[in-house]
Amino acid sequence: MDNKKLLIKKFFEEHSFIESSLNSFNKFIEVEMQKTISEIGDIIPTILPPDVQEFRIKLDKIWIEKPQITEADGSKRPVYPIEARLRKLTYSAPIFLEVSAYVDGVQRESFVAQIGKIPIMLKSKNCHLYKLTEDELIDRGEDPNNLGGYFIINGNERVIITVEDLLPNKIFFQRNKIGPSKFTARVFSQRGPYSIPHVIEQMKDGIFYISFTKFKRIPLFAVIKALGMTKDQEIMKEICDEKEYDDVYINLYNSIELQNIEDATEFIAKKVGLTQPREVRIEKTTEQIYHYLLPHIGITQKENVLKAHHLCKLVKRFLKVTKDAKTITDKDHYKNKKLKLSGELISDLFRVNMRVLVNDILYNFQRLVKRGKFQSVKIIIRDKLLTSRLNSAIATGQWVGGRKGISQNIAKVNYLDTLSHLSRVVSLLSNTQENFEAREIHSTHWGRLCPIETPEGTPIGLRKNLAMLAQVTQKSISEEKTKKNLENFGVKLVKWLTYT
Repeated sequence: MDNKKLLIKKFFEEHSFIESSLNSFNKFIEVEMQKTISEIGDIIPTILPPDVQEFRIKLDKIWIEKPQITEADGSKRPVYPIEARLRKLTYSAPIFLEVSAYVDGVQRESFVAQIGKIPIMLKSKNCHLYKLTEDELIDRGEDPNNLGGYFIINGNERVIITVEDLLPNKIFFQRNKIGPSKFTARVFSQRGPYSIPHVIEQMKDGIFYISFTKFKRIPLFAVIKALGMTKDQEIMKEICDEKEYDDVYINLYNSIELQNIEDATEFIAKKVGLTQPREVRIEKTTEQIYHYLLPHIGITQKENVLKAHHLCKLVKRFLKVTKDAKTITDKDHYKNKKLKLSGELISDLFRVNMRVLVNDILYNFQRLVKRGKFQSVKIIIRDKLLTSRLNSAIATGQWVGGRKGISQNIAKVNYLDTLSHLSRVVSLLSNTQENFEAREIHSTHWGRLCPIETPEGTPIGLRKNLAMLAQVTQKSISEEKTKKNLENFGVKLVKWLTYT
């Protein structure tokens, strides 16, 4: 046997063609769902009965069972994919959540509630077909060569397409052909499901500006001083090292009147357009900087020093790029890309819709309180709300963030067509835009993406397919382990200090 064929054969004896998608969905079920519940925290209503000082709804452990259906007589039994296809059913499993209610610090009730049903990926750990032999699959009415990796919604087989996106929390430098600045630095700061774009640019007068959320073109050095780094000497040392840049002197002179944190914060508040009293302006602006400025570093006061150092290092890199344009970031290089698999996409969908469910619980509770009723929390949880929203998104492909076409009816013209559809990768770039460079084959695609399998016409180069032996890594890197490795290499970590 040819060595290449032998290698491929041995590879698929241990791995599946869609192993990455299955692992991604399993990770969502085992890890990400519980993480979402932890992020939500306790539910605290604002409207309470007259004799109650504090009411708190606590969400604890979440888990799902294997797919089942409820018949007309109320009986529940397991359902298999073949029955879901024939009866136009959704192959989904119930979601259970431990809920407890506390009145004035004393537990009033504790129960397990079904908060909805979620579609299950075929051949995943929660699927009835998981680890069945060929004979067992045939007995269940399944094709033993069927790889799974898709969902059944109302009898239709739907596959979630892998999305190609830019890497979050990474600085991208680009040259501008038009506009007030020749170069621009962009950072997509991601914390949880939320990604906040930051734009840093240097105008013709040499002043650096930063834009994020509603903060539009705020002088960058004013932001650095608002974070606590108020000494000009310290800023100069952090940016310039042994070199002296005239651009830094210009920016320091522009912010010379900002001598302390309060002055810098008030300056930013005026730029934003806040008209409240001085103390209110400062407090509100400070809170917004905590939460919306580089949230991936942190959202509390103790991370301000790290944010200040980070911005200084960013200015340093920006100045080097202006002196040497060769260091501009190549967006099409695959080290600057991230593939969002089905598990991560469903995690985003689940997180948003859980927030909707929580708001619905709050609304129903407060409506009952206004009517003078104070009943069990169990009766105000509408499980059909979460179920319908999850099913609708996967059935239509309308995803959170306004994205379309995330899920598609799986192609089954032939076996190879199905394999191709399961390994498809789409770019978020629009078909109508030129994006000639993004459509071209990049050297880093080698071994990762198939250079041939892309459609002709407008989507060419934007609709790709994973290579046959490609695997998407999903292991999370420990932050503490990374810090220790950096320390071993001689890197000095910034101490957790707060400037005064």
